[in-house]
Amino acid sequence: MTVSFLVPTLDLDYCLEQLLDHKPPRLLPEDTVHQLCHLLKTQLLSAPNIISLATPCTVVGDIHGQYHDLLEIFRIGGAPPTTNYVFLGDYVDRGYYSVETITLLVALKLRYPSRVALIRGNHESRTITTNYGFYTEVLNKYSGSLKVWNYFTDLFDYLPLGATIDGTIFATHGGLSPSCQKLDQVRVIDRFKEIPHDGVMADLVWSDPDPDITDFKLSPRGAGYLFGRDVMDKFCHENDLVQLVRAHQLCNEGFVSYWNGKCLTIWSAPNYCYRCGNLASVLEISHSNYALKERKDQTFLPGQYCNVFDASPENTEDTHEGRSVNGIGGATDILTTSLYERPGRHVEYFL
Repeated sequence: MTVSFLVPTLDLDYCLEQLLDHKPPRLLPEDTVHQLCHLLKTQLLSAPNIISLATPCTVVGDIHGQYHDLLEIFRIGGAPPTTNYVFLGDYVDRGYYSVETITLLVALKLRYPSRVALIRGNHESRTITTNYGFYTEVLNKYSGSLKVWNYFTDLFDYLPLGATIDGTIFATHGGLSPSCQKLDQVRVIDRFKEIPHDGVMADLVWSDPDPDITDFKLSPRGAGYLFGRDVMDKFCHENDLVQLVRAHQLCNEGFVSYWNGKCLTIWSAPNYCYRCGNLASVLEISHSNYALKERKDQTFLPGQYCNVFDASPENTEDTHEGRSVNGIGGATDILTTSLYERPGRHVEYFL
């Protein structure tokens, strides 16, 4: 079990040093986590539901507690503040290092507020984290105390629901909603609460694209919707957008492009759950000059590059060991929660 340590109050560089310069990373004390979460909540209180960002930036999909693969992202793409990052949620659950992952991201957001954007995913939720790993991990790593879980899940209520990039790309965790045609409808939501079971806020974090339909269809996940090409086209037209970038679905090749790049799924957790064997990716967007005519065979828009990567060596070690160095137990059958999978598809639906 990782041992906590005492740090100078609010010394962000020292906190980052403990996480980044030690193997295994050192857990921050409960009081320090409390202060970090309080500081970030204070910052996010004035943030809009949809934040406005500019290129260049790198978009990151689900991480799910795979801390060493997050470090691999920084290795291949540059660490903050060198690179501007947009994280699309699902920072915790499934992986062995949810505590270290979300702690690092919070510290980076506080240290480099204009370089790191954190968006809410469906796993940034009390209900979901109680059942899919984060709750139990906090209990194990903090000697039976749930304070850290409470601090982080309270913080999750403050995270924005999406971002626009150069005013032309909408980035969110999941997808679209039949109850929302305009981004202004998202901007007026009261987001400072647990994710509801239905409605626009739920759909933003739960919905998925489906190339085989044109309209909306109830999702097999039990929350959110599947949405098709006509829905995507109308939403972009109504909001002067060219693209939706989202995460939320496991992709064997690290990404999936729909409808000539109008919708992109980015998945950033390689070898998901230490057993899926999938690749991962981040989307690097250098500019938004879309004057070029759309090609029927295009996967990405001009100025976009999907940087695909494999699991870190530490991920491989955890896979072979079946446990983490921080003492979390071996992998159970965590893939039994797969609710929906079609033969031949390269995406999978998980809670």
